[in-house]
Amino acid sequence: MLAGKPNKTTGFILVSANGGLNQPRVAVCNAVAVASLLNATLVVPKFLYSNVWKDPSPFRDIYQQEYFMNLLKDEVNIVTELPSDLQSVDIEAIVFSRLGCITTDSGLVKKAKPIDFFTILLALLLRNRIMHLLGFGSRLGFDPLPFKIQILDSTSKLICKCNLHDLKFVSKIQQAGSLLVRRIRKYGDARILLDKTLLGDFLPDIPLKGAGASKGPTKYLSLHLTFEINMIAYSLCEFGGGEHEQKELKAYREIHFPLLVDCLKNTESVSPAELRKLERCPLTPEEAMLVLSNLGFKRDSCIYLAGSHLYGRESRMSPSLVFTPIWSQKKIFSHQVNLNHSGTSLLSGGHAPTLRPNKKRLAAIFSENGTIGWKNFAKRVSKMIMEGQRVSVRGVDRNIYWLPRCPECMCKG
Repeated sequence: MLAGKPNKTTGFILVSANGGLNQPRVAVCNAVAVASLLNATLVVPKFLYSNVWKDPSPFRDIYQQEYFMNLLKDEVNIVTELPSDLQSVDIEAIVFSRLGCITTDSGLVKKAKPIDFFTILLALLLRNRIMHLLGFGSRLGFDPLPFKIQILDSTSKLICKCNLHDLKFVSKIQQAGSLLVRRIRKYGDARILLDKTLLGDFLPDIPLKGAGASKGPTKYLSLHLTFEINMIAYSLCEFGGGEHEQKELKAYREIHFPLLVDCLKNTESVSPAELRKLERCPLTPEEAMLVLSNLGFKRDSCIYLAGSHLYGRESRMSPSLVFTPIWSQKKIFSHQVNLNHSGTSLLSGGHAPTLRPNKKRLAAIFSENGTIGWKNFAKRVSKMIMEGQRVSVRGVDRNIYWLPRCPECMCKG
């Protein structure tokens, strides 16, 4: 069923993806895989409006739509809209009948296997000719996957082909991205293949000249805290804000995560302290700065803060600003940032190592906040980071976006 594009379609799949930018991208690639798996026709995915990001952009305003469709034309049927005889179908009405054709994330477990799509979705798709995956997220991004879903030929995989080659940003995003990269790095020529892939021709091959130029990449750290209100509300953790924080996050969940609220009513609650031990809680800005300080970052280190507005930004970032200047996208675009070379570097020759602290071990360390000394804290954090950088055997049932199974699926830089 997976050897190239089918001659006859089993039906049409609509996808409404949620999240910021990475989540919809994963959802699109997974939707491509689902369409191939079920021999279905994929309608160009839609992105659900997020009250956090406040971006109503459709697919074509973010990604090059025609390029996306053309590059996948030999593997998957993709159309921009439903055929005329299905455009009048009231999908919302069907969902309340026994012939339901809307499936939400609650209808498929996070690590759904291909067999789940056959047993849950295929019969409905064949019956109704249409299926709407509402809020569709990472539902086909984990091992194991069928051989043909993973490998289309000797050099590429379907999901990885979509993720690394098919989804190209539109020109205005490439242009803005190249400006951001040039001002952080302080040089203008495209040094690595990834620059061309992401930014197209907007990162010039002619180096910058003058005072703003440099012979190599500026030393900086990109810090992604994932501390936006939607992330911390969904985590169910506590972050030291007391009763006011708890009420605010509870109200946010009731509005934005009704499925989660319903699920909590029927399950045994887990304490915030236990959630933190289970690695479910994102690091606070204060905790992140303590870790960075231990790793050698100083007052003159340049830190680029990636992401949206941090929850409680003013109060939480004040202690951090005492430690080091934090640069946002807005500041970098405003020509007011003068990045220097004196910070500790995590960027060398275009290759940026990624550090993902072990939150379970960090939680244990931070739980001793009242008794642990700085020297002991520094020793334990350093040991945790060093052990986390060791090469280990790839486990089973892993996310194929984070830990691809073959070299063909990895970015060559």
